[in-house]
Amino acid sequence: MGNGIWETLNGRNEIPQSVKRKEIKTLPAFRFPISYTLPSTFYSMTNKHSKERILSGMRPTGNLHIGHLLGVLENYRALQNANDCFFMVADIHALTTEYERPDAIQAASVEMVKDWLASGINPDVAVIFRQSDVPEHAQLHLLLSMITPLGWLERCPSYKEQLRELNGRELHTYGFLGYPLLQAADILVYKATAVPVGEDQLPHIELTRELARRFNSLYSPTRPVFPEPKSLVTQSPKVPGTDARKMSKSYDNAINIGAGPAELKKRVNSMFTDPVKIKIDDKGHPEGCVAFAFCKLLKPDGAASREALCRSGAIGCVACKKELLELLDGLLSPIREERKKIKDSDALAVLADGALKARQEASVVVEETKKAMGLFTASIS
Repeated sequence: MGNGIWETLNGRNEIPQSVKRKEIKTLPAFRFPISYTLPSTFYSMTNKHSKERILSGMRPTGNLHIGHLLGVLENYRALQNANDCFFMVADIHALTTEYERPDAIQAASVEMVKDWLASGINPDVAVIFRQSDVPEHAQLHLLLSMITPLGWLERCPSYKEQLRELNGRELHTYGFLGYPLLQAADILVYKATAVPVGEDQLPHIELTRELARRFNSLYSPTRPVFPEPKSLVTQSPKVPGTDARKMSKSYDNAINIGAGPAELKKRVNSMFTDPVKIKIDDKGHPEGCVAFAFCKLLKPDGAASREALCRSGAIGCVACKKELLELLDGLLSPIREERKKIKDSDALAVLADGALKARQEASVVVEETKKAMGLFTASIS
């Protein structure tokens, strides 16, 4: 799926002069302006004496929103300084459902990296790369496909669920069916020992473990090639959309990371609140209010007092939304300002440097895999 490591940048298999490593800028570390408690899962992992090798990726299918920020990027920030992290722009994975929009994927890839950098993901301590720039992913995917029973892929829960959710799309393709296998190749090509995932992705990690065991048993029983990665189940905060449904770009209920003050105000004003609280002094029901859910998420130490004020009728929805707007702007404005400083060329430079680092690791693993399978690379003089 990646024909050449730099083909997506300049159409040739060479490093563009504009993205030489020496030109890469070091970005200042980002600090959130509010207190946010990370899940204990990550503290227990990052306090270990030995580093884990971690692989995680995001599909570039549109603008990142606050759910991505609090549920993924903040976890990346916690992991990157204490572990050997590889963070991947999963553009090949995006093609499995968005194969008719390749131009949109390429543009979204650059924008997503800019969001990562502005949010504090540091290319000096973590490898940030684009999947299609590392052809070893596709190579290992092909090799592993030789030993993967078709039933393993057909029984994957997420495959059936997405077919239902994306009804009307032509997704009965080899690429879509093989999505979990490509994910396994992404993980194993770096011999990752841990993968941060949500509960819905656990079957994919178990498939990766099964593939590692099957490969080792078939080709290298005395000296395993692949480790069996463990799942780091992320207890991500539940971030609702403005209409109380799951926050999603497709529902048009998301608050984007790059939203400016006017857009934030529009989104907050449209939030679903308590429908039976008509007057300011009416007693409220915060458990069904999106604005309260956000206030609780962004300012947890004030949640109890705000809930009491709402239930007693001492505070109205307008005042609650006003404070929420201040909290959201306080969270996003530093990212927004930092992002303005990051050019497309900066993001491409980070991806270029990351691809070099990623290939150094992945190429060794692919050669080891080929050797175990009796495939040897001929030397060309």
